[in-house]
Amino acid sequence: MTRQAERPGGLEHQAVLLVAGLADLTVSTVGSALGTMRGLLRRSDTAELAAEAERELIARGRLALDRCAAVPPAHLEILARRSMARRAGDGV
Repeated sequence: MTRQAERPGGLEHQAVLLVAGLADLTVSTVGSALGTMRGLLRRSDTAELAAEAERELIARGRLALDRCAAVPPAHLEILARRSMARRAGDGV
């Protein structure tokens, strides 16, 4: 993704990141998540933990979307385009 995706967006953007992060978390750590949830229910600082969990899910969502983003052009394709641009600029 581009730098624009790293900037805080609207509620819709954050919702997409939260959902993607939650999906990634669920797929990768179902058993661990259940144990973590049991531990969270026993703690008294659940509000702080919930805020931290939200930040972590947003970060995981960003990473998950970055992994699934469009594949960048091939390295040789980039080199060929630069070479053509140089030749066009030189008048060759």
